[in-house]
Amino acid sequence: MRKPLFKKWLNDYGLFILLLACLLMAWEWVVRLGWVPAFILPAPTSIGGAFIGDSQLLLGRHMLATLREVALGFLLSVLIGIALAAGMQTSRTLEKAMYPFIVISQTIPLIALSPIFIMWFGYTIWSKVAVVFLTAFFPIVVSTYDGLRKGDREYRELLLTMGATRWDIFRKIQIPIALPSFFSGLKLAIVYCVVGATIGEWLGGNEGLGYYSRRMSSSLNADSMFAAVSLLSLIGIVLFAAIVLLEKTILKKRGKKK
Repeated sequence: MRKPLFKKWLNDYGLFILLLACLLMAWEWVVRLGWVPAFILPAPTSIGGAFIGDSQLLLGRHMLATLREVALGFLLSVLIGIALAAGMQTSRTLEKAMYPFIVISQTIPLIALSPIFIMWFGYTIWSKVAVVFLTAFFPIVVSTYDGLRKGDREYRELLLTMGATRWDIFRKIQIPIALPSFFSGLKLAIVYCVVGATIGEWLGGNEGLGYYSRRMSSSLNADSMFAAVSLLSLIGIVLFAAIVLLEKTILKKRGKKK
């Protein structure tokens, strides 16, 4: 069974891996030939060496701090986003009252809001969590709300004639139909969470990968700065893949039940 899975994985991502390898080799070659100064764009091998040298700091205190902020902000955005989306779908009045505020919350640049959160919460984890929440909240609430509105009208009318309650329709029709849209929002939100945590740490933190990359940038340590940025990218990829795996698992189980 492993061989077919490996072949499928190779077919899906083989071209990407090949292009990535070519890009890294070209990058290394350009820097080694001196066409680009190493303090502006360090070679991949230098970044890897800095990552190994700083691994205790990067993988310990700073990465854990960033993951805490991402986890808390993401959890809050999911809980509040789902509740608000369900409420707006149920109540037209709530939708008219809240939807404009949801849109307005995304029109203000995060860089402008971060100092305000620092003023409110201080240099604690909650100032970063607030940035993460605001970043991830919008795609979750909008995608969930749009998914809930897609409930099949014919099925709803059929269940109503059979004596189904509003909760039965919500549970058996609207939630299953909304799941693909909901997971699309989750996939966007989890990546935005990493971005939000980095912005919060960059502007007002004393730990985390964003803070570490800012400190390395100010000391012109390009190797370590790129190592932190690469780790942030890797975290985003892993979290995105985790949501994709969760989506496939849940939708597959629901498909078997049908």
